[in-house]
Amino acid sequence: MRSSSLLLLSFLMGVRGVQGGSDFRVCAFNLQHFGDSKSKKTDVMETLTKIITRCDVCLLQEVRDSKGKALPELLIQLNSIDSVHKYDAVASERLGRSESYQEQYVFVYRTDTVTVSGQYQYPDIRPGDVDAFSREPFVVRFKAPRTTIKEFVLIPQHTTPTNTTKELDALYDVLQDVRKMWKTENVILLGDFNADCGYLAKKNRKNVRLITEKSLVWLIEDKTDTTVRSSTSCAYDRIVVHGETFARAIVPLSAKPFNFQSEYELTEDQALEVSDHYPVEVLLKVDRSREFNGATSLALTGTNQKTSQLKFFSWFVLSHLVLQVLAR
Repeated sequence: MRSSSLLLLSFLMGVRGVQGGSDFRVCAFNLQHFGDSKSKKTDVMETLTKIITRCDVCLLQEVRDSKGKALPELLIQLNSIDSVHKYDAVASERLGRSESYQEQYVFVYRTDTVTVSGQYQYPDIRPGDVDAFSREPFVVRFKAPRTTIKEFVLIPQHTTPTNTTKELDALYDVLQDVRKMWKTENVILLGDFNADCGYLAKKNRKNVRLITEKSLVWLIEDKTDTTVRSSTSCAYDRIVVHGETFARAIVPLSAKPFNFQSEYELTEDQALEVSDHYPVEVLLKVDRSREFNGATSLALTGTNQKTSQLKFFSWFVLSHLVLQVLAR
C-alpha cells in the first residue's frame, strides 16, 4: 500500500511539473477571400475558430476585410469559444497594386502566451528592385517567455503566383533587412509561397537565395500537400526557419499541414467553404522548468491568478490525501 501511494505521489508531482506545459504552436493559414461574406457563415466560422484556437500565433492571409467587420467578428468568436486563452490581433494595412484587389496580413495571438514587441512594414523600395512584391511583408516580432527561444520574428509572404520566383528571392533581402534592424537571428519566414506545381519551376530554384542559402531550413518538404482539393497535390504553403539556434528550438518533425477536413470530418465541399488551403504549423520547444516555477507561483493577477490558485489547491488536496495514507 505504501509503495503504491508513493507511486501516486510521484505521479502527482509529475503532473504538477508539466501543468500548463502544452506545446507552443505557430501557424500560417491562407483563408481564401476572408471578408464580410465569409464571416457571416456560421459553419465556416465555427471551423475557423477551432483551427485558429489551436495556435499560439497564427498568420492569416487573404484577409479582404474592406468593411472592417470580419476581423473583429473573428476575434469575438475566438474569445467566446476558448475560455482558457484570450486572443488579439495585429494587422497590416491593406496591401496590393490595385484598388480592386487588396489583402491584409493578420497575426492572431494568445495574449497570455505572447506579446508583440515590434512591427515593421517592409517599404519595398530597394534600389534596383523597387516594388518587388505585390503584397510586401508585414514583419512582427514576438516575445514568448514559455519558449526556449524567448523572442522571435515572423516574416509573412503571400506571393503572386505569376511572380513567385522573384518574390521568394526578394524575401532574402527582407530577411537581411530585419536581421540588421532588430539585431536578431531568430526568424521564421512563412505563408502561402506558391512554391510548387508550376509556379516555382525547378530550373529557377538555383536563382532563389531563400532556397540556396545554407542558413535557411525549409521545414515543409516539397512532397507535402497543403491543398484541400483531392485533385491537387502541391506544397504551396511553407515554413522556413533561419539560423542554427532557432532550428534547435523547433520540435523535430513537428512542421506539417493541419488536415482540418479529416480532423473535423468534413466533406471536401464543406472544407472548401473554409479554404482551399490547409494551414501549416510548427511547434517551438517549451521551457519546462520555467513553467514549473510559474505554475507554483501565486504572484499572478486577474483570471490567470484564480485559475492557477484553483489548480494549485486541487493538487495540494490530492497530495495531502496521499500523505495521509502514507502516515497510516
